[in-house]
Amino acid sequence: MRPHIMARRQAPQTSPIKTALLAQIFGAIIAGGLVQIAWPKLWQIPLAVAAVQGICAAFISRKLEAPPWWLWIHLGFMPLVVAANTLDIAPVWWLAAFVVVLLTFWRTDKSRVPLYLTNATAADAVAKLLPPQPCHVVDLGCGNGGLLKQLALKRPDCEFLGIEHAPLPWLWARVTTMRLPNVHVRRGDLWRQHLGLFEVVYAFLSPAPMPALWQKAVGEMRPDALLVSNSFEVPGIEPERTLDVADRRATRLFLYRPAEAK
Repeated sequence: MRPHIMARRQAPQTSPIKTALLAQIFGAIIAGGLVQIAWPKLWQIPLAVAAVQGICAAFISRKLEAPPWWLWIHLGFMPLVVAANTLDIAPVWWLAAFVVVLLTFWRTDKSRVPLYLTNATAADAVAKLLPPQPCHVVDLGCGNGGLLKQLALKRPDCEFLGIEHAPLPWLWARVTTMRLPNVHVRRGDLWRQHLGLFEVVYAFLSPAPMPALWQKAVGEMRPDALLVSNSFEVPGIEPERTLDVADRRATRLFLYRPAEAK
């Protein structure tokens, strides 16, 4: 079936950081009220109060339609803060942990793309999707370069480009693929990369950027080029084919031919 030319218009999305902050604030207000009214003796057990706050924050997050993974963050955030305050850890280690997290996830609040890694089974399935002749492949948001490395070893006749904006995963990808002459890893913004150079475009992003990625792919990808999206569909667009991967997380690969939508 020929895909629709345009994806459904998406409603403007609130910043995830703003949503998370609102959930934490209202969660604290609701939890404080509940403890004061129903269990005032619970104030003597800070960790228990923090657990109630986490449940309330997760509930608010759900009502604000935040992504599912935020529920677990809200559930554990305040209890972990309270528990950490009981530990005798020098402040420099907290700073070091913050820097590592920042360098790993970078501006996830802006990109709305967490660090997802393609497992070996899914990478093997992607390798089987490459055309038999030599081709050019780009991994938009290549993370630690695991997919690029596996594909490059299987297909030394092809050229692979990985783009990653988070400093630590980018450095890891550069180091682990530096001996592979057919792999190039660049740190930068995936939206600045023109897609017309590639026969295969691979993305493992999140639901948020998929409409924009589709419009970019339709405008730039060459005829018969293949767009492979790991786990996330393009809203309102029927894929040419869906491939179920026999791995632990039941990965699904959605295959599109954006040029056919022009």
